[in-house]
Amino acid sequence: MKQNSSLAVEWINSFQQYASEGIRNAARGFSTMLGENLVVKEPSFRQVAIGEIPKLLGGPETEAVGIYLRAEGDMSGQIMLVIPLQRALELSDMLMDLKPGTTTELGTLERSALGEVGNLTASFFLNSLSQLTGISTRPSPPAVMVDMVGAIMDIIIATCGGTSDYVLLMQTTFVCKQRSIETSFWVVPDQHTLDILSAEA
Repeated sequence: MKQNSSLAVEWINSFQQYASEGIRNAARGFSTMLGENLVVKEPSFRQVAIGEIPKLLGGPETEAVGIYLRAEGDMSGQIMLVIPLQRALELSDMLMDLKPGTTTELGTLERSALGEVGNLTASFFLNSLSQLTGISTRPSPPAVMVDMVGAIMDIIIATCGGTSDYVLLMQTTFVCKQRSIETSFWVVPDQHTLDILSAEA
């Protein structure tokens, strides 16, 4: 049944514990990938209506990169990184250890690097969920989209399956070599997953 109102408070509270550990694990994975120490700031959480997301990202016509994965297994849902294009270019420079401003467009190599960000983040994030709950889940391969925010959100909404009018927004900042990139993660659990996490609360 679709959750027309806000997500369960009990679920939000328990999920923050899982998500915080998952983000820290992702940072450790990035450090290995980069060969450099990467620090992650403690993430913040808030519940956001799906219709409000384009406004938070600068408007529906803002160019952005969407990195989409589906969580599969006994816990399922969607994980999305939707990053304004300029920030994605900066993140690409950081990942490939390039001087800021070097990347001006996203070719195959840059998209692959950003896709690996989504893959690593989702993998470590979901591993933490599995370890803390004892329930198996795994990420699908990442899909990288470069389009206007409105077009990306249309795709995301179409694949939500009507589970909820709301998503959980996690915001954190990755810091490496005095460079920092603020990143937003959007999580949309399926109803079955909501039921599991609410029971764990």
